[in-house]
Amino acid sequence: MVRLLVFVISFSVRVLRAVIRSRADLVIENVALRQQVATLLKQRRRPTLDNADRAFWVALRTAWPRWTNTLIIVKTDTAAKWHRDRFRRHWAMISRQRHPGRPRIDATICDLIREMATDGWGAPRIHGELMKLGFEVSEATVSRHMPRLPSDPDQLKRWMVFLRNHKDGIAAMDLFTVPTASLRVLYGFFVIDHSRRRILHFNATFNPTSAWVIQQLREAFPFDTAPKYLIFDRDVIFSAKMVGFVKAMGIKPCRTAYRSPWQNGVAERWVGSC
Repeated sequence: MVRLLVFVISFSVRVLRAVIRSRADLVIENVALRQQVATLLKQRRRPTLDNADRAFWVALRTAWPRWTNTLIIVKTDTAAKWHRDRFRRHWAMISRQRHPGRPRIDATICDLIREMATDGWGAPRIHGELMKLGFEVSEATVSRHMPRLPSDPDQLKRWMVFLRNHKDGIAAMDLFTVPTASLRVLYGFFVIDHSRRRILHFNATFNPTSAWVIQQLREAFPFDTAPKYLIFDRDVIFSAKMVGFVKAMGIKPCRTAYRSPWQNGVAERWVGSC
């Protein structure tokens, strides 16, 4: 008698949920369950998932918020991993070079660059001298082959003291990428306040430009809310025109050094959390 009562109550709850839920949810859930049944009917002890099964769940994960409620044959983290692997394979295939790239520079030129850099020459001057000698080498290549200077621990201490003393007047901005289901790259832009670590502004686009970043700064700092300092890296989108706009707003731009994400640690930490 008790089992019959439990069965009746459970059946009534399911019927009530089915009535309340929307028809779209029921249709999508039915499709998801049918797809898993078709996979399990392959008559194997452990069902093997092919590319069609993976593509189905990657698409459903993007289009339906409740996809995790019906997924039982694999873990939800596995479906997310399928999407990351698909995105990685797609861009790896696009990045394959059909034609060979630039030829490597001769070892004697590399030695000459290092010798000139040891004498105190900078990359622009070395590049100019090499051009005079008839060597077709870009300035970026010269910078890449110059010897790296040892890091200065005192510089790190000075930077940390600056951040601690002026955190109430500091804001930071940065860009990060998000792979989409259509294998495109979405760029997220945000401005974060250092004092309370609040997100002051956020937006996303598929085609970031300097003009678009300038418009985002107008929206992030309306009226007289501009901070005293603004920290950002040396991304090419943060062009000289954008730096001039930042100075016109009365903000002192603070650009981080090359390959030094720790100098914008507050923004980088939020990117990791996001």
